[in-house]
Amino acid sequence: MPIKIPDGLPARDVLENENIFVMNEARALHQDIRPLKIAVMNLMPTKITTETQLIRLLSNSSLQVELTLLSTASHTPKHTPQEHMKTFYRSFYEVSNERFDGLVITGAPVEGLHYDQVDYWSELCGLMEWAKTHVYSVFHICWAAQAGLYFHYGISKYPLIKKLFGVFRHKVLNAGHPLLRGFDEIFMAPHSRHTEIRRADIEAAESLEILAESDEAGVYLIADRDMRRFYVTGHSEYDYDTLANEYFRDKNKGLEIEPPVNYFPGDNPENTPPNVWRGHAHLLFSNWLNNIVYQNTPYDLGELSEIP
Repeated sequence: MPIKIPDGLPARDVLENENIFVMNEARALHQDIRPLKIAVMNLMPTKITTETQLIRLLSNSSLQVELTLLSTASHTPKHTPQEHMKTFYRSFYEVSNERFDGLVITGAPVEGLHYDQVDYWSELCGLMEWAKTHVYSVFHICWAAQAGLYFHYGISKYPLIKKLFGVFRHKVLNAGHPLLRGFDEIFMAPHSRHTEIRRADIEAAESLEILAESDEAGVYLIADRDMRRFYVTGHSEYDYDTLANEYFRDKNKGLEIEPPVNYFPGDNPENTPPNVWRGHAHLLFSNWLNNIVYQNTPYDLGELSEIP
């Protein structure tokens, strides 16, 4: 089944060239089913790139998905045309009376700041509080995973000695969990961050479960035991060249940066990196949509129960 996206969204041409089924609103209205309502709070600076990456993954399902793109009202993005933002994005306040089957909150390049120093922190806290009663399941990515764990459980982040940057091996800890159905016991996933959350802090929260981790990259995937909130510390949505673009961007700025680990063939930045995590990424998002959201969300979203 397709994903319904706004008419004119730049992601459409990219995805259609990849044979991904997207549809416009007129066609969606002629289908006699209720689509899953999924909102994405896009905090990444390269919003068009990120929305394309996430739409690609959210479309890999037999379900129809209706997408709502959200942005913060308290922060004006500098790297995305304002016309694009006005056309395709809504603020959290504009949808505050609506309910959604799922919400994805992306990462953001604000790790060096304490949460209170982030200019949209108050708004993000309002979104996460609102989601308790207006969203069935919330999927937090990278910095948003750290922010969500801090907001809901008071779990702190810690600075790393050097940037965790590359593609790392991860192991499944609970193969029976619906989010991990079909996973290989060992899988790859990218990371790009300067901070970490620690296993001991997560284990101290009785309502949390670690589902996957890496010997090198640490805790990767965390779920609450009600299966309503999920936290991913890496970037499974990244394209094959995203880490390369980050590396060359920082290198060209004269910043101290090492090549991503386990990424360039032969550790040579002149070689094109392969995508060795694509299968994992598609399975992660399709499991969330199919096994968590679709199987458990009430047909009438007005009957949503509060997330504890």
